[in-house]
Parts: sequence; C-alpha cells; structure tokens
Amino acid sequence: MPLLQVDSKMNYIPFLSLKDVTALHGAEINEAVSRVVNDGWYLQGRENEQFERHYAEFIGTKYCVGCANGLDALIWIFRAYIEMGVMQPGDEVIVPANTYIATILAITENGLKPVLVEPRPNTLELDDDKIETVITPHTKAIALVHLYGRNAYTDKIGELCRKYNLKLVEDNAQAHGCKHFDGRVTGSIGDAAGHSFYPGKNLGALGDGGAVTTNDEELANAIRALANYGSQRKYVFKYTGRNSRLDEIQAAVLDVKLKYLVEDNQHRKEVAHYYYEHINNPLITLPDLLPNEQNVYHLFPIIVAGGRRDALHDYLEQNEVGTVCHYPIASHKQECYAKADWNDPQLSLPITERLADEELSLPIGPSITMEEVAQVVGLINKFCRHVTPQPPS
Repeated sequence: MPLLQVDSKMNYIPFLSLKDVTALHGAEINEAVSRVVNDGWYLQGRENEQFERHYAEFIGTKYCVGCANGLDALIWIFRAYIEMGVMQPGDEVIVPANTYIATILAITENGLKPVLVEPRPNTLELDDDKIETVITPHTKAIALVHLYGRNAYTDKIGELCRKYNLKLVEDNAQAHGCKHFDGRVTGSIGDAAGHSFYPGKNLGALGDGGAVTTNDEELANAIRALANYGSQRKYVFKYTGRNSRLDEIQAAVLDVKLKYLVEDNQHRKEVAHYYYEHINNPLITLPDLLPNEQNVYHLFPIIVAGGRRDALHDYLEQNEVGTVCHYPIASHKQECYAKADWNDPQLSLPITERLADEELSLPIGPSITMEEVAQVVGLINKFCRHVTPQPPS
C-alpha cells in the first residue's frame, strides 16, 4: 500500500472514538434499543436468547451464556469447575504474565494460585516453551490470553493440556473473530472461553457485558445458574451465586454489531498492515506479523526502545494523536498482589516488566480513516531520535 499524502493541518485523532464506532451502525442500534424499550422485557428474554444463539454459532460452540462483563465470565468458568469438582481452592493455573490483570483476578477470586509465565518478546504472547517447566501435580489449567487480538494458541499448548490433563481456558476478551490456522475461531479452541463486550472491544456493547462459550453442557448450566444468584429455577438455589446477567438492551446492541464484526475487523487489518508497511523508526519494534486470520488487531502495540516510550506518547499527544500504554504496571507489580503468597518473594519477570515500560498502542479501530493512519505514521517516522532517555516509571 503506497504512503498516502497527508494534509499538514490535522484534527485530533483519538485512540478510539466510541461515538464514531457506534455511529457506523447507529440506525440499527437505535432501532434495537427502541425495540427493547417498547417491548417492556429487560432481562433474560428473547434478545439474550437470540444473541447467545448467534454468538455461539459465530464462535463455533454449542453453548453461549451471557453475563455482566468479561471478568465475571472468567470468574464463573473457574468457579463452575470448582463446583463440578474439577478444581479446588489451592490448585494452580498457568497464566501469561503479560496480560491485563482481569485474567489473574479471575484466578485469585476463586482461591486458585496463578503461575505466571513470560511471553515471547517477538509475539508478546505466552511462551509455550516455558510452560512445561512449571507444571506440578497441583496444576489444573492453562489460562490462555489472546492478547491484543492475536491468536495465542499453539499446537504445543494443546499437546501439553492433553499430556497433563489440563483444562484450557481462553481469555478471548480482545480477540472476537480471531482464528487459528486450522480455521477454528478463538473462543472455541479450549474447554471454555471468557469474552468481554466492554465498549472499546472489537465487539463492544453500550456498557458492560460478557459471555462464556463452551461445548460442555454441564459447565454451561452451572455458569448460567451461578450468574443468576446460583439458581437453576426460580427460588431454588443450588449454588451461592451472584447477579451477573447480560441485559436485553446490551444483547440487542451486540446482535446488531455482530453482523458487522468481520467487516469491522477487516478494516482493522487494513490499518494494521499500513502500520507494518510504513512505520520506519529505529527506536520502534513491531511484534511478528501473523497471518491475516490470526490477528483481529484489537490493539496495535509497538515497542519503543531506549526509555523513550513516554516521550513518544507525549509527542504524539502534542501533535493531536491519542495513544495508550498497555499495561504500564505489570500485574505482579501491582499493590493488590504485593503480599500474595504466590508473589513472595516478588516475582522477577524481566520480559513482562520491559514490555510494561516500552509498549505503546497506536490508534486503530473500525472508524479511523486511512488518511488519519497516514498522519500517525508520518509523525512516528519524524519522532526525534535524540530525545533524552527517561528512566522507567
């Protein structure tokens, strides 16, 4: 793709404009919301049933259970496995060290022990060569995160799960529509998967929302009950659950946006390929380019060397471009886990810690224009190579 000509006068380019994203399908979204409002049934109705059916078909699983958010989706998977006797508090779950904290929160919320494993520096995803060395008789699962929208599954991970009889739990919060090379959609590869529909996701609601996908009927039934106060039928409670339901308005909105997910993801891919082809700055490293179907580019992370990540962030902001650092404090460095037994003494995870200091996410999404992308690239390529390095925060 040739370098586009850019106008020297720039308007602000946000990291992601939710207003613009919603406007892409605004008429249908407004119709869907109005339909629910006028119908007068706001929880556990036809909209949920329809979206769950459509999303299960899209992912390629037998079951989809809507819930309040992506964190709850992961929490309920592990909780259901405990209720089913597959796991018990104190068991270990292998999890990428380079992830949003929600993945780890879901593990510790259930009294399970997270075992953090470093990513590969060139993919930013879980390093499958490091997994087997940390497997013990207490290991019961691998929590695999398709971070940034990149497919993190490898055949070796599948082989390890089979060899050691481990559950594979996918955190698919950032990878709606991503595929493995064999055609399976992420969210259908493991035993169960948690999905987030936070507004900024590739498939985003107008508020919080989440879902679990699985082919395990017993697991799906347990999760549906746990997310409904622990009740499988009215006023009868099998579990001590919580209220964690997807409401009808969000389900209706998601069902509209699901129709356009592949199209919206395709635009993200075009943006990403422009970045790959045209970013040219020796300070910047890009993660390995995956085959097109294996990355839906929820985020476009770049790695900025020499302690200059924050300087580039500020430079772009001063030039009317929004960026975000994902994630500037690694999970094992967060205060909430400072005294956790699994983090005592505090873990040393140099690759993850370096990524926390060097990662910067560029604007990407279904509403950004290619002219705006060209403006971002032009600024990055002009970024001063001689900025005074700043010590990591």
